[in-house]
Amino acid sequence: MQNPAVTITQTLATAMAQGLERLDAQMLLLHAAGKPLEDRAWLLAHSHDVLDTAAVARFALATQRRASGESVAYITGTKDFFGLTLQVDARVLVPRPDTETLVHWALDVAPPDASVIDLGTGSGAIALALKSQRPKLHVTAIDVSADALAVARSNAARLGLDVFFTLGNWFDPVHDDDGDGDGDGGPTGILQQYNLIVSNPPYIATGDPHLDALAHEPVQALTSGADGLDAIRQIIAQAPAHLRPGSWLLLEHGYDQAARVRALLAHAGFLNSQSRRDLAGIERCSGGQSPF
Repeated sequence: MQNPAVTITQTLATAMAQGLERLDAQMLLLHAAGKPLEDRAWLLAHSHDVLDTAAVARFALATQRRASGESVAYITGTKDFFGLTLQVDARVLVPRPDTETLVHWALDVAPPDASVIDLGTGSGAIALALKSQRPKLHVTAIDVSADALAVARSNAARLGLDVFFTLGNWFDPVHDDDGDGDGDGGPTGILQQYNLIVSNPPYIATGDPHLDALAHEPVQALTSGADGLDAIRQIIAQAPAHLRPGSWLLLEHGYDQAARVRALLAHAGFLNSQSRRDLAGIERCSGGQSPF
């Protein structure tokens, strides 16, 4: 535990000397001090202040969790995505900046009052970002995890965004008879066809060494078969029955999967199969249009 007599500057310096990245140390210290995570100016203005004993203890615990590989988002309970501050925990994946590529593409192709479904919504990041940018969209979000839906519903309520959430496996909703609202409306909540389908499904191959760095995140939301494409294959196979003519299916995928996903789309009869690159220049999303 840090000595309570040391200043904020000294506390940060000690944490970084122990291997914590500067931005992580700043965010965790702000969290421990009860300040907004983006208010790094506060750290400068109070650099010579001494943290109280309780804040020192909270920071020590946070740094231990970060050293074990847990993400800053899980430790602080929040993550910014597409201008929204989302609440996250170990029930959902942490939204990545890469996924904003998918949101931008969806906004480019969605009609103003389109019906949209987000498959495997997790924290609700994609669905809520779309609704926040286009209030007239009719957005449905589905997830097989009731725990994930609880997080997504909470985010929607806190942000005041009207998204319909339902429990189910891709396009197959589950009846909700226990009154908890997870499958609210059952199959009647799922339209037969949509103007746009979006998804950031699991796409990491089982046994991929990258999984070691994601040990704190729900594995069912990460892995999908021997080559990571099982979920994408299932979505592509089922999507044509749920898309209006000329409408788009947009999928996020792994850094090296774009060509294979485009081939799957073309084989399923999708037109204009193409990919979009993220800010790092990686083909991060692929999509195609249903036949006219």
